[in-house]
Amino acid sequence: MPATRKPRASRKKPCPDCKRAGQVSETFQVGSRTKHESTDRQEALCLTCFGTGHAPE
Repeated sequence: MPATRKPRASRKKPCPDCKRAGQVSETFQVGSRTKHESTDRQEALCLTCFGTGHAPE
């Protein structure tokens, strides 16, 4: 019986926004009346790939 090869896994392109991380850093606004940008950053789900890290097809 001949040995069969496994099918090669398809290589998907990395997401252009998060670079396969699935998360992006975003700035956020603070303050109740006069909102201003904070110097800190927070992690958020990448909306381009929805956290998968692969470019949408």
